[in-house]
Amino acid sequence: MLQAFDIIGPIMIGPSSSHTAGAVRIGKYARSILGTKPVSAQIRFSGSFAKTYKGHGTDKAIIAGIMGMDTDDGRIRRSMEIAKEEGLSFAFLEEDIDGAHPNTAEITLTDANGKSAEVQGASIGGGNIIINKINGTEVSITGKSDTLIIPHDDVPGMIAVVTNILAEKKVNIHGFSLCRDRKGGTAVMTIEIDGDIDESINEAILQNPHIHASTILKAI
Repeated sequence: MLQAFDIIGPIMIGPSSSHTAGAVRIGKYARSILGTKPVSAQIRFSGSFAKTYKGHGTDKAIIAGIMGMDTDDGRIRRSMEIAKEEGLSFAFLEEDIDGAHPNTAEITLTDANGKSAEVQGASIGGGNIIINKINGTEVSITGKSDTLIIPHDDVPGMIAVVTNILAEKKVNIHGFSLCRDRKGGTAVMTIEIDGDIDESINEAILQNPHIHASTILKAI
């Protein structure tokens, strides 16, 4: 079902929902995946993003998202100045990413303790995005809903373990994907849910010894 957002687009600063609003959301999602304040950012632009990011302000937009700004934040136009004032160093690269959507950005963020996160996302129109890689693992996340990211051993029964916990907690799933590096290796569940999700669900999921981690990413 189409929603009003899909028809008229987001409330936003900037000339283009794809090149501005979508870029803000990709940057903001990357920061949420890092989970801490970044001190450095490397952004690879591919396709149309690489060709037009300066003219459309995609560079300012993606830095704004990394700084935690929303699509309608009036500071977006000054985001790079603000980032430097707050100690964020950043660099932009123009590269073709094989098989990527034309409006793709790959962001590598690092915090003061050396923790890093690598996120690849695409702006698909109307301010909508798809996050398709996190730390090298393929995913499919729209960012519109709270999402669970669960890396685990690729052994039988793991989907049932997690979905049974969600059913007991009365959590409704509306999006699910699973990728693995190899048979019997590490797999990653990506689960988008309706409504809010709380840490008690993480605690229950983490009781299983085959689960490596469980991270809640809030909707953006």
